[in-house]
Amino acid sequence: MFLALRELAFAKGRFSLMGAVIALIAVLTVILSGLSSGLVNDGVSGLKALPVTAFAFDEGTKTDNAFSRSVVDQEQLETWAEQPGVAEAAPMGTSIMNAVIDEGTQVDVTLFAIEPGSFLAPEISEGKNLGALDGLVVSETMREEGVEIGTVLTLDRIGTELKVVGFTDGQATFGHVNVAYVPLTTWRMIAAGIAPEGVPTAEDAKGMDFNYSSVVALQAVDGTTLDLAAGDAAATTTSMTLQESFNASPGYQAETMTLDMIQVFLYGICAMVVGAFFSVWTIQRKQEIAVLRAIGAPVRYLLRDGMSQAALLLLLFTAAGLGLGVAMGLAMPAGMPFDLEGGPIAIAAALTVMLGLIGAAISIIRIARVDPLIALGGNR
Repeated sequence: MFLALRELAFAKGRFSLMGAVIALIAVLTVILSGLSSGLVNDGVSGLKALPVTAFAFDEGTKTDNAFSRSVVDQEQLETWAEQPGVAEAAPMGTSIMNAVIDEGTQVDVTLFAIEPGSFLAPEISEGKNLGALDGLVVSETMREEGVEIGTVLTLDRIGTELKVVGFTDGQATFGHVNVAYVPLTTWRMIAAGIAPEGVPTAEDAKGMDFNYSSVVALQAVDGTTLDLAAGDAAATTTSMTLQESFNASPGYQAETMTLDMIQVFLYGICAMVVGAFFSVWTIQRKQEIAVLRAIGAPVRYLLRDGMSQAALLLLLFTAAGLGLGVAMGLAMPAGMPFDLEGGPIAIAAALTVMLGLIGAAISIIRIARVDPLIALGGNR
């Protein structure tokens, strides 16, 4: 490190400029990581909160926005409930609806229809869980829109009135829309087109011949892996694991693929920029390297010294960039889907340093080809 530290002190301007570029790349990786995590949470946090192993959709349903396209019946539900390894199988309905709250404010909600008391019932932070047909348990984030316990949501074009009875424990969104849990019977009345204007009652549901739902939610027995292919063959469904089902939410795949591609290019740019800098730096000090070779410095020492220099530069300025990026992330407006999560940020920092070192190594290897005779004028 002796030579590396002396060079860093001697060429402060050049190394500071290079460090600033590395820090800016690190800032961008933090911002992109936060946006990616924010979009994921804003898009599928409602699904992530469900204690579900897999979802079964109707066979042939297009995977994009499959939750809204799929329709399964009671027979498919019962078939799945009998499959080996299935602890519980429950119907679940989904619909994205427009509504108006008490003060006339328009809101959008994704209705998650479940049977009250089933394993799909959400964790509650305030209020109570589902029971009455007009009850709603809504995402904690709906407080920002003025929703309180007792707030009445009137569904647009239907006029059905539903009352908020509880809030979920944390954010619950689907397709960037707040989730509202509703009793399955109420959702079926809405889907069948027989939901009343005003408050729904048990009398309104009498005689309803509509035993459909959007999907079958599956929970496996602990320590058991479900044979999804066998279940699909028996129930004529197409199943997805919970993680795979994220791609069935509106816009999720396109958003995440776009951000992932930007991050890939950013990491590639980091490797190229660091490699180009050390390539030029190696060429500029070719004479000095030749002198060191001529007086007996081994190639291994020079290579190790050069890589130590690159590692020190990358670690210091990546850390500085991370600090600045986190500070900028904390200042993001509340309406932006942005979440700072330690895991993704650590991975982004590690990749920045690792790819930068790879770019530097490719350039620094030129040291091994420097001829000691250059120091003695052998190139003349």
